[in-house]
Amino acid sequence: MIPKECKRLAEVDFPIAVVSKHSAREKGIRHGHPSTLHLWWARRPLAACRAMLMALLLPDPCDSLCPPDFKRVARELLPDAKVATGKDDLALRKALMRFIGDFADWNKARNDLLLRVARGLVHAAHPTETPLVVDPFAGGGSIPLEALRVGCDAFATDLNPVACLILKTLLEDIPRHGLGIGAELRRAGGEILSAAEAELADLYPADPDGARPIAYLWARTVWCEAPNCGAEIPLVRSFWLSKKVKRRQALRPLVTTGQPPRVEFEVYSPKDEKDVRASTVTRAKATCMCCGSVLPPERVRAQLAAQRGGADVIFDAKGRRVGGALMLAVVVLKDGEAGRRYRLPTDADYSAIHLAQDRLRDLGEHLVLDGLSSAVPDEPTPVGGGSGAGRAFSFKKYGMLTFGDMFSVRQKLALVQLSTSLRREVGRHAEARPLVLSLGKLIDLANAACRWEPIAECPRNVFAAGRVKPAWDFAEGVPIGASSGSYGVCVENLVQGIESVGILPTPATCAVSAAQRSLLPDETAGVWFTDPPYYDAYPYADLSDVFFAWFRRILAAQPWFRDPFDADNNLTPKEDEAVEDESRTGAGRKKNRHFFESAMGAAFAEGRRVLRPDGIGCVVFAHKTTEGWEALIGGIVSGGLTITASWPIATELVHRLRARDSAALATSVHLVCRPRPPDAPVGEWSAVLRELPRRVADWMTLLQSEGIRGADLVFACIGPALEIFSRYSRVETAEGREVGLPEYLVKVWEVVARAALEQVLGVSATKDGAGSAVEEDARLTALFLWTLQATEGVADVGADDDNDESADADDDDEDAKPTKAKGYTLVHDVVRRFAQPLGIRLEDWEGRIIETKKGVVRLLPVAERAKQLFGDEASDLVATVWQRLQKGPEQADMFTGDPEAQPPTIRAAHRGRADNTGGGDFSLADEATTLDRIHAAMLLQKGGRSHALRAMLVAEAHRGPDFLRLANALSALYPTDAEEKRLLDAMLLAAPRG
Repeated sequence: MIPKECKRLAEVDFPIAVVSKHSAREKGIRHGHPSTLHLWWARRPLAACRAMLMALLLPDPCDSLCPPDFKRVARELLPDAKVATGKDDLALRKALMRFIGDFADWNKARNDLLLRVARGLVHAAHPTETPLVVDPFAGGGSIPLEALRVGCDAFATDLNPVACLILKTLLEDIPRHGLGIGAELRRAGGEILSAAEAELADLYPADPDGARPIAYLWARTVWCEAPNCGAEIPLVRSFWLSKKVKRRQALRPLVTTGQPPRVEFEVYSPKDEKDVRASTVTRAKATCMCCGSVLPPERVRAQLAAQRGGADVIFDAKGRRVGGALMLAVVVLKDGEAGRRYRLPTDADYSAIHLAQDRLRDLGEHLVLDGLSSAVPDEPTPVGGGSGAGRAFSFKKYGMLTFGDMFSVRQKLALVQLSTSLRREVGRHAEARPLVLSLGKLIDLANAACRWEPIAECPRNVFAAGRVKPAWDFAEGVPIGASSGSYGVCVENLVQGIESVGILPTPATCAVSAAQRSLLPDETAGVWFTDPPYYDAYPYADLSDVFFAWFRRILAAQPWFRDPFDADNNLTPKEDEAVEDESRTGAGRKKNRHFFESAMGAAFAEGRRVLRPDGIGCVVFAHKTTEGWEALIGGIVSGGLTITASWPIATELVHRLRARDSAALATSVHLVCRPRPPDAPVGEWSAVLRELPRRVADWMTLLQSEGIRGADLVFACIGPALEIFSRYSRVETAEGREVGLPEYLVKVWEVVARAALEQVLGVSATKDGAGSAVEEDARLTALFLWTLQATEGVADVGADDDNDESADADDDDEDAKPTKAKGYTLVHDVVRRFAQPLGIRLEDWEGRIIETKKGVVRLLPVAERAKQLFGDEASDLVATVWQRLQKGPEQADMFTGDPEAQPPTIRAAHRGRADNTGGGDFSLADEATTLDRIHAAMLLQKGGRSHALRAMLVAEAHRGPDFLRLANALSALYPTDAEEKRLLDAMLLAAPRG
């Protein structure tokens, strides 16, 4: 065994850059990957889990206590993986790092040779007993899966039964049944599909010419309440059918007169975007296409609530449509024809819906399930509003009171038919249990919130984003077809995901359990490795209820597929769920921040209890708020663990709309920790403060060499800083006062801020020495931009920002703002943490260089400071000049060549909350800050005032080096595509030399 005192590789080194590259690349895999078994939110990339596990398991060859047998075996095995080991221990450490980085590549994860080497290394490090890896928040199973892959035993638990089903499929069924499970699932899935086709074929009739429908496009509808109108308003977000370049198709609405007037449609080929009508509904306000009046949100919701969400057609006694959902178009495929074809609905299409309603009504009267009141989920949807589930669901305000209301009638009928067949199959053949997940994949694509994607020309799944809301228009796939949205495709995707896992040597143990109450005895785990929930980032239980409500109709006989603590709960457990959700209670109190922190502390204390004395832990975290970090760190420290290393691995895709121009983290920080000895000494506060700056500076240098930047770098530095603090039982001042963690974290932020400013500005962070010329606004701006810098090598290749629907994610919220203000943003608490220790008062710069709203600080773009800096002259300097520049280069040259041009007078922008209109004149030399003068020069550059700019730059050269020093620093900090950087670089080119 590895001696207790011997350091592990994860505590001394880690191949951050190469593992980050493999982790980010893995995020783009859509088929043939274990993550595609079933949706689970915030799943960790396998590359990061596999690499970190290897580093946690293997000893450091440079440690004097490293077992000689391990070093001997490593030198024998690594050459088989084409990794040279060198002659000394340092070379062997580097060789192990190279192997770990290479093995992180998903394409090599199932390579027999590399698997043999990895398992051989783990066995050499733990020759007498196979290490047990424990993950109490196992979720999608990434960590325990990789534990099995490298030859460990795994104990995976999660409070959520849906997560446990994923875990049992991934970690029990696949290892137990081997590669043959794929063929068996294809067989069983094919039989289930055949039975569904026999029952449902008449509900999806083919066209007279043999064309087969693959999707039906629908719109919810409301009635116009304007006097003398009363027309039906289709709630259509987009009239596009196909955006393929060579076959653009869209719907054109045609208004017909009458009483009431009506809207009909035709399919046509638009020339461009402008040729397609705009949405009829924006932020829950519906516009009547007949009279132009607007129906307010409260009336839209009231009318849809009366329809239980509006996903179904309303027929009269003769079977004629009189309201409810309106079929906009039918998507069909015909043998021998390339591409999809779009047609208008026919009477036959509506007749199939009417038949489905009759059949579902009859089914509800005759199909009785043991212990269940309905074959269609009648469990209640979450209450909207507030945090947690309220952010994720907005169904009830539209009348969707049960999970069954989320589906149209034909979708419900198909899911009932499939779940009935699955229940029989799973009852007869235990190895068919993974097929239940295929129904979950279909649920994600066969509900009345799925939109039509006109680029890919298929329905778009909805649950992955962590927030679900009714779609005004939605796409209904054909579950018995062969295209996207069909059950057959879901089965095949599931099987491909299962087969991609490869051969695992032994099954894991999986159970439904709360992390705060581990099922394991004391000191049994060699590795405690987990990715805990992040405050209210995802309401896992509420999101998974959508699947659970259907799955329990298949797995009701399974004793583990239920709430283990509340027999009366028909949905997933929530009482003990470790999330922040103030709409609920846990342990008799509101599930607020204090509840979450208490739950995390209890979970980490359990981790400390089950860890062996020679064991090692790792906690993954990617939250971007300081509150989140303090809750996590406080739980680790109070739980009896000592942080020994901190490694940021780029696992997130920073193209996301929410990440643009903000400090959304690209990395997940892996905090390595050990059980703190019961006899840990008391630390001296002065000694801790002396060591802190050196540790932070060394860590920043190391991480920057690995391409880690900005907010990722900030949070990654917290780990090694906490190593100093958490190694002690407590830390005391010379007077005997105990120093708490919050007080220490203030010092950590101060040290990180000072180190950052010394790097970017080349001077001290305060006015105590060399930094006397660096004013507050320059320090604040530099820190702001430094924190925004993006970690290298993380991108979502192939993402099409123009078609990212996140931009209107709140289009059912009348209070949401339609446009986002320009400028860069940071969470207020992050800015405050930097500013306060450096003596920067944010309120002094409010309205001058920053703007704070709803907990977010925006760095004002330079263009917004024109009037503030120049007063009334800004109208001439900025607006007029820019208009002339847009007329053509000849006129611009005439203007900018004016020999009489002079630098404009800069007006005072007082500290405090400015009104952006400027104040009285002041001397540029005496009162304007260096940043003010740089911004003024940038505006002159943008306005084309070349002579005025040149005069100003000459004056600044005489003043001293501060202007150019700060301008160069800001140029290096702004993103490469920022307008500010372009202006700075152009201005610097005009600066006098010598």
